[in-house]
Amino acid sequence: MLNIKEYTPKLFTLLKDGIGKEQVFKDISSGVIVGIVALPLAIAFAIASGVSPEKGLVTAVVAGFLISALGGSKVQIGGPTGAFIVIVYGIVQQYGYNGLVISTFLAGFIIILLGLARLGNLLKFIPHSLIVGFTSGIAIIIFTSQIKDFLGLQTGALPAEFLGKWEAFFQNIQTVNFYAVGVAIVTILVTLYTKKITTRVPGPFLAILVGTLAVQVFQLPVETIASKFGQISGAIPAPRLPKVDFETIQHLIEPAFAIALLGAIESLLSAAVADGMIGGRHRSNMELVAQGIANIASALFGGIPATGAIARTATNVKNGGRTPIAGITHAVTLLLIMLVFAPYAKLIPLSCLAGILIVVAYNMGEWHSFASVLRSNRYDALILLTTFILTIFFDLVIAIEIGVVLSSFVFMKRMSDIAQFNLLEDPQAQPLLDENLAIPPGVLIHEINSPLFFGVAQRFQETLSEINVKPKKIIIRMRSVPFIDATGIYRLKEIINSYENRNIDVVISEPGREVLRSILSNGVIPRSQIAVDIETALGK
Repeated sequence: MLNIKEYTPKLFTLLKDGIGKEQVFKDISSGVIVGIVALPLAIAFAIASGVSPEKGLVTAVVAGFLISALGGSKVQIGGPTGAFIVIVYGIVQQYGYNGLVISTFLAGFIIILLGLARLGNLLKFIPHSLIVGFTSGIAIIIFTSQIKDFLGLQTGALPAEFLGKWEAFFQNIQTVNFYAVGVAIVTILVTLYTKKITTRVPGPFLAILVGTLAVQVFQLPVETIASKFGQISGAIPAPRLPKVDFETIQHLIEPAFAIALLGAIESLLSAAVADGMIGGRHRSNMELVAQGIANIASALFGGIPATGAIARTATNVKNGGRTPIAGITHAVTLLLIMLVFAPYAKLIPLSCLAGILIVVAYNMGEWHSFASVLRSNRYDALILLTTFILTIFFDLVIAIEIGVVLSSFVFMKRMSDIAQFNLLEDPQAQPLLDENLAIPPGVLIHEINSPLFFGVAQRFQETLSEINVKPKKIIIRMRSVPFIDATGIYRLKEIINSYENRNIDVVISEPGREVLRSILSNGVIPRSQIAVDIETALGK
């Protein structure tokens, strides 16, 4: 049964409780600033993803509005992000833009199902080392994708492979355009240092203005949006339902899952970061439902995948945004800019956008965390490097899949390492460790102090098999076993059968309610051989 509060958008709750006029003005002001910040980023992310600039703007308007209006976070700002560049570019190259639309459409439904299945909390358990690995890998790929425009190289179409791109760069290095390099460097400097002078004007927006004016005033020979893409549409297209059949789903379900998984992780990570900044608590499952709806709508209106944007969300918080009104205002601001200034956006130099994305890539790469994880322990370092290398040289989907599997194996190994199997045998009737009870001669007590699941079940069986003495009775004490899975049941049954075949009595002592239910339902041992406490077990 659905929890109504859990699936109520934060905006609805805040409107019901009431929002003060002063806060509304702060939210509107913050939303305008974030909208201005989002303008160059939406265009840059779209171009880097292999689609036309207006598709990024459409996504920021449509998806950004819905994520704020329906989401489970007070301050989340949604739209296209750098994390999606790798996946989107790959889908467009392989399936075309229509394939991307269908993948995004399907991904929206997958994300909604994740939210309705209450998996929002489970996604938070993805290891930090895995997130740092693929995030840093994406940062390297974004940086690489912008080298051509940063240097103004004449390379033609670039290969999809990471090493192939760098080979093309070096082969065509003689075509470098120093005007483009100059524009890109100025863009990076303005983006980085504007905040040290003023916080009222967003650095990326000022960098776009400076770079575009410089190119137009001095007639610099650099490539612009107009020379590559032509005009930018200033209108939101009418919604169009993509044609989806079973054969199409078979081909595009894998990229759809990739979009869904990355979008879910990125949005919840952004919401969690925002919670830390404002001292709030987002509704993770409602956030996923909103993200799913936003991606469906983005596909219908001809956009690209969307998710929570950490950098824009942080900008919102720093400028006083505390309710979803700020995110809605950001979307409306972008819409007004599209309607009024779209004809001028075609003048933006591509090297200027490359400079902005290089700053995005640098900020996206968690380099301090990367170095910290490398120094922590060999298991986390293994997960980090595996995910990082697979992301760069192979595929982000493969990287996440293998990273999750590897993390699971590492978790099981660590659980196995800390599992305790205490063996107490006392022919001289020494007191039992913590109850001051005597162990009768010929009785052996085996105490398990961990979950008995498939990761430790084999070690449990090996420990009992290594007993050199033949007791009259063995007590398997399970007071500290929180759960037991099918493998644990199977191993336990094997052990009990082997003891009974050797005429050794077996008693299970103090199993918890769930463990007892599993033992009885699987016929591991008769109820008569189960004791509610250690005193009873010793007397059986």
